[in-house]
Amino acid sequence: MISIMKYGEVSNEEIFARSMPTVNVTDAVAEIIRNVRERGDAAVKEYTEKFDKAKLDSLLVTAEEMEEALEKTGQEFMAILEKAAANIRKFHSRQVRNSFIINDEPGVVMGQKVIPVDRAGVYVPGGTAPLSSTVLMDVIPAKIAGVKEVILITPPGKDGKIDPAILAAAKVAGADRIVKAGGAQAIAALAYGTESVPKADKIVGPGNAFVAEAKRQVYGIVSIDMIAGPSEILVAADGKSNPAWLAADLLSQAEHDKVASAVLVTDSMELAEKVRDELEKQIPLLDRAEIARVSIDNNGKIIVAEDLKTVIDIANEIAPEHLELCVDNPFDWLDSIRHAGSVFMGRNCPEALGDYMAGPNHTLPTQGTAKFSSPLSVDDFVKKTQYTYFTREALADLAQDVAAFARKEGLTGHARSALIRTEK
Repeated sequence: MISIMKYGEVSNEEIFARSMPTVNVTDAVAEIIRNVRERGDAAVKEYTEKFDKAKLDSLLVTAEEMEEALEKTGQEFMAILEKAAANIRKFHSRQVRNSFIINDEPGVVMGQKVIPVDRAGVYVPGGTAPLSSTVLMDVIPAKIAGVKEVILITPPGKDGKIDPAILAAAKVAGADRIVKAGGAQAIAALAYGTESVPKADKIVGPGNAFVAEAKRQVYGIVSIDMIAGPSEILVAADGKSNPAWLAADLLSQAEHDKVASAVLVTDSMELAEKVRDELEKQIPLLDRAEIARVSIDNNGKIIVAEDLKTVIDIANEIAPEHLELCVDNPFDWLDSIRHAGSVFMGRNCPEALGDYMAGPNHTLPTQGTAKFSSPLSVDDFVKKTQYTYFTREALADLAQDVAAFARKEGLTGHARSALIRTEK
């Protein structure tokens, strides 16, 4: 059963404790990366047979497999995918950055070019909950950014095929190549390239501990979006909130994983007790009740604070991946929210809405990293290049200052390179 803590009566260490995976996969991942780097497709196929129980002739999804998947998906779900994709495109199109140029002084031109990466790899988990929604969330911003080639990589089932919903979402989102591989071997293939998988410039997408560790180890060879931890939700609620709704929202994250974290922070002890009772009623109703039970018992908590301001202070300190603000007039509190991956405003905005249909991205910072990082966006798929142009006359105006600066740093060669151009 979830525990109820009264803020100020228990230690801050207990209040702000996080669930952390305990398995150490560093060495195992390093060996997988080394093997894939040396042996390419052959190593990826061997790991796919070992871990996913699928024996593959080819790592690439064929046109025939895509056509079969679209037939199985059906028009009704395809329409839902298209609707979600339209909302995601609408939101992310507003994130596009423009290049700029400054030419307000004689003989001086400066500017910045915004350039998409050439190739992006998008990892999508498979397993018991194939995340077709993640395909849309991660591929669409890359395409909006102008990435030339987006490679979708995801583990196959035992039959050697990708879940039809994932392939349907890939079609809607516009993925250019789809690869059958999961885990650390998939990240290694994207980082170093194989016969079937071109080397990516950027790797994005959530995954298990092996995927997270692989992304950590290949960072620097390629860019990555973030190191994702267990899924999290924090519900900040006042005493007027519906306890059944709040319990359902907490369970929407608890069912993800046994190490997922579901937290309620409220100013009402009465509400806290009602939500605890509702959780006990609702957990048995879930298809993934066993997972949710472990998550709630081990990582769930209800924190009772004296007022809403303290509730928000606690939320900012935890810096959750998902933050639901279940209060009257939620926009009155929005400026007070400083640290959260994505905020869901009011009583009629469950986090699940953001997972699938609303439009803002659901690939979000976890484990408190919302204090310094951001949701996946179009920005993740572009880089900036600066340029500078000076005429000889314009350089002459600054050459002495450049030289003085350089000499202060003991770099007389720098000084000379500026002054030599101004000599007669």
